Amino acid sequence: MHATFTASLYAGISMLGQVAAIETRDLRKVYRGRAVVDGLTLTVGEGEVFGFLGPNGAGKSTTVKMLLGLVRPSGGEVRVLGGLPSDPAIRARLGFLPEQFRFQTWMTGEEFLHFHGRLAGLAAEELRVRVPQVLETVGLGGRGREALDGYSKGMLQRAGLAGAILARPRLVFLDEPTSALDPIGRVEVREIIERLRAEGVTVFLNSHLLAEVEQVCDRVAFVKAGQVLRQGSMRELMGGVLPVDVRVDRLPPELLAAFARLGEVRHTDTHTPGRADVELWLTHEDALPALAEAVHAHGARLYALTPRRPDLETLFLELIEDTPETAAGREVTRA
Repeated sequence: MHATFTASLYAGISMLGQVAAIETRDLRKVYRGRAVVDGLTLTVGEGEVFGFLGPNGAGKSTTVKMLLGLVRPSGGEVRVLGGLPSDPAIRARLGFLPEQFRFQTWMTGEEFLHFHGRLAGLAAEELRVRVPQVLETVGLGGRGREALDGYSKGMLQRAGLAGAILARPRLVFLDEPTSALDPIGRVEVREIIERLRAEGVTVFLNSHLLAEVEQVCDRVAFVKAGQVLRQGSMRELMGGVLPVDVRVDRLPPELLAAFARLGEVRHTDTHTPGRADVELWLTHEDALPALAEAVHAHGARLYALTPRRPDLETLFLELIEDTPETAAGREVTRA
């Protein structure tokens, strides 16, 4: 490993105030002349839940495969748990639940876990204790002697999650872990993730369910075209802004100019007679009283002033879906 990358690794550790579970620099993967991962630089702290977000085709799955040592990078450098993902000692400390899982459906749930546990190097005596524990953890207690071909898709996903945490890994990759689950199952998976974090396990989460990511992740990264656009905590990513929705009976130019002096006017809607809606992004909540005062000062009537907590969906749409075509398509979908 180059000295420059070692320096970068320790810089990442210093930045996070903790050991880096994942550290990449300029990571690349080229297929048939096309870069699907193109200069991806990423730092994930040990013991945190990290969300990896992006549209289809952004290079997320290929990145995960490189972090797992399943695919060799075309360029750049990567460390996982302080070593190379190709190192068997490192891979033994990783857990993985793929989105497109293919299990040995002729096995029972217990046989499936015993088989994969032995592949992970667990002793038979340890498996006798551990297998019932993880089945109970994922909500399959009492179902371990049933054949996998009789499991529903949600049950198979639970079995895969059990396999991912069976060997007590220090870093777990979860690719769409709740896609086949009902709302109760999703809550249970969130609780499992939170339990892993409490035990100091790093969780690398790829999910399209942004509300769930927002609830469990300490930090997130947004990826597009194989590159990290932004990464950080919610507060860092939103830059301290506070979205506010304002509804007034009318919006004269003078009032709109006053709003623009207080914050960034993101959207206006004046098509409904007797009503005007404005979306502003403020830099601090101290400007809220001034908004109300501006409405009164310009002779308008205030019907609503609603601060909104910044959310991942807003940021995702701002960063990822930034072309006129995708914006138009989004409006059609919402209509």
